[in-house]
Amino acid sequence: MRPIPSFADTTFTDPARIRNFCIIAHIDHGKSTLADRMLQLTGVVEERAMRAQYLDRMDIERERGITIKAQNVRLPWTVKGEDGSDEEYVLHMIDTPGHVDFTYEVSRALEACEGAILLVDAAQGIEAQTLANLYLAMDKDLEIIPVLNKIDLPAADPDRYAEEIAHITGCEPEDVLRVSGKTGVGVDALLDRVIEKVPPPVGDADAPARAMIFDSVYDTYRGVVTYIRVVDGKIVPREKIQMMSTGATHELLEVGIVSPEPKPSKGLGVGEVGYLITGVKDVRQSKVGDTVTTARKGAEEPLTGYEEPRPMVYSGLYPVDGSDYPALREALDKLQLNDAALTYEPETSVALGFGFRCGFLGLLHMEITRERLQREFGLDLISTAPNVVYRVVGEDGKELIVTNPSDWPDGKLRETYEPITKTTIIAPSEFVGTIMELCQSRRGELGGMDYLSESRVELRYTLPMAEIIFDFFDSLKSRTRGYASLDYEEAGEQQSDLVKVDILLQGEAVDAFSAIVHRDGAQAYGNKMTVKLKELIPRQQFEVPVQAAIGSKIIARENIRAIRKDVLAKCYGGDISRKRKLLEKQKEGKKRMKTIGRVDVPQEAFVAALSSDSSADKPKGK
Repeated sequence: MRPIPSFADTTFTDPARIRNFCIIAHIDHGKSTLADRMLQLTGVVEERAMRAQYLDRMDIERERGITIKAQNVRLPWTVKGEDGSDEEYVLHMIDTPGHVDFTYEVSRALEACEGAILLVDAAQGIEAQTLANLYLAMDKDLEIIPVLNKIDLPAADPDRYAEEIAHITGCEPEDVLRVSGKTGVGVDALLDRVIEKVPPPVGDADAPARAMIFDSVYDTYRGVVTYIRVVDGKIVPREKIQMMSTGATHELLEVGIVSPEPKPSKGLGVGEVGYLITGVKDVRQSKVGDTVTTARKGAEEPLTGYEEPRPMVYSGLYPVDGSDYPALREALDKLQLNDAALTYEPETSVALGFGFRCGFLGLLHMEITRERLQREFGLDLISTAPNVVYRVVGEDGKELIVTNPSDWPDGKLRETYEPITKTTIIAPSEFVGTIMELCQSRRGELGGMDYLSESRVELRYTLPMAEIIFDFFDSLKSRTRGYASLDYEEAGEQQSDLVKVDILLQGEAVDAFSAIVHRDGAQAYGNKMTVKLKELIPRQQFEVPVQAAIGSKIIARENIRAIRKDVLAKCYGGDISRKRKLLEKQKEGKKRMKTIGRVDVPQEAFVAALSSDSSADKPKGK
């Protein structure tokens, strides 16, 4: 067993002894399991405290078996020097998510690193998200260390997939390391390779302090905890710091490292990653991408920061109990601190009351956010059907950005535009025909096709975003027996024939059920919603028509039959005119009630009608 150095009382680490790296891969290729072995091998977690997926802190991550938040941890490692003496190094490792919806987490993690371990499953090979994350790392000029994981599996074919990786990364097949995150085979050689290949961080230790905020979290007892990577100078406790974007100054109560639990230290120097606590409770004071400097003799030029994420999908979030609206606002404030890709603004709905229009990076991101709000803040929420961002040009030439179907303008429109995506699908070659058929049915255009090997093919399509966000991934998986992998990125917009479909109850539009769809799919949406609402809305005292309409044109209709009281129950014979009189009286009453009656839609019906749309695409980890 190698001797393991401790962090004891060392104030600052020599940057030449620091290596900052992250682990990037497709979902389920073993990033978190490999991170577990690194924690054990470096001795920062005792055997009795060890548990699987140690860095996945949220219950929802552990239940679903996916990483949602990138987690950083500081590891000690010792290697033999050229003269045979032990040389101690500090590794900062970031375990990143694999799902396409959390790519923004990955891009922020890459900014804090100089190297990346590209992890590929030795039984499955390169998949779509592997390529997407690889290109992200290459754009940042990171040192790529290709690694094949799960070599202990019976189905593993490391030689074949080493050739595949070598072909894409430009290295030799023998340069691809082979490890098993489960058994720990080859992990020590991988850490040695990290120290050998990844360059040390570069910065000026004597310059004014500059540190980049790459994540933050809200702690009920301690306020905002900010995670930083120091670029220049040093940051020490009890000095005053300044946030360069807001100009706000705070006193540092605590500076520390994460190894893997937070541990206070005497400061952070060039290239080091750690956390700051200022005791501030206002969550707006700590913005991801901001530069931290010292209040006295601080830096004048901020660091470049991160690109602002652009929401791909919008959905309304409303509290079931209207009095929870202030609690929902506060919860979204705190969650945005931990999830920089979340955006929101207040909105009102006739049917649902006060709520927020929230922007997400994808459907899984939306679902995870809603679940975190319910679990971590105890809120009971309804979410409206998700939709993407449209651009509309009216007859008068005025442009309008539409994120909510209720904002769709009435009257004639000159042009309507919808967002499109560049989509990459990797699958066994036997499924090419069925994938093409699916993409064409979703208005896709084939951009190209490449064979990665004899049996695996990469298809590139241009697809409308609106066609991807619902059940496209589920359909793709079912048609390819689970073997296909999907990745997509935004690629501008295209002109389309879009219409707004309104759902009318008793002739009144219910804004929560409105949707913007392509004209070819309007009839199908109208039929689906009218049939669904007929089953969900309880029968009233009068007949209720449920209609779908485009403008003033009705395209689908279902009737909810009235509850009919038996007014003839007490008539045991006698003149027929007596019965007719009672029936006519009932008919008049129903007619009058229909003109003044209001359809009561229970909350459960909204939940069922709106959630069943979004539940079609619940990625279980792809």
